[in-house]
Amino acid sequence: MISPETAELRILDAAETLFYGRGLQAVGMDEIRSASGVSLKRLYQLFPSKGELIQAYLRRRDIRWRQRLAAYADSQDTPEERILAVFDWLHEWFGEPDFRGCAFSNSFGELGATSSPVAETARAHKEAFFGYLAELTAAAGKPASLSGHLALLAEGAITTAAITGSPEPAHQAKEAARVLLAAA
Repeated sequence: MISPETAELRILDAAETLFYGRGLQAVGMDEIRSASGVSLKRLYQLFPSKGELIQAYLRRRDIRWRQRLAAYADSQDTPEERILAVFDWLHEWFGEPDFRGCAFSNSFGELGATSSPVAETARAHKEAFFGYLAELTAAAGKPASLSGHLALLAEGAITTAAITGSPEPAHQAKEAARVLLAAA
């Protein structure tokens, strides 16, 4: 018998792969049970509803996504390099074989109108990302308004990369960010 912690990790791993790859509504709890190798009884003990599982998946993805981005960007020497590194990191992410765009935008598009928890989680993720860009912009001594422009460049790149299947929108957004940084 597997421990509750191991079962939870298996369930969340399966949920992330399936929800991100196919969408929230297209995946049922039985598929998650099969993919995780955890019994349906244990699955429902840990996550009494699909909505709770979706929230857990989104919360975990938010933390991991933001940590990966910050670790990459924060390793740069100057504040301006950190800002531009955000777009380099996006390029790497867009090149991953399972890249399917922003899980939070996708989730909001699917369930945001009918699930306030999904809508709130998506908003919180975007606010945290925009806040991170605001911190980087402030550290660079640039006007606060620049962070919003940078966020829109990043968001546009994420959406465009998902639709086109190309990582190039990250480089295009980086060049636009470079112009904005020089002008600010």
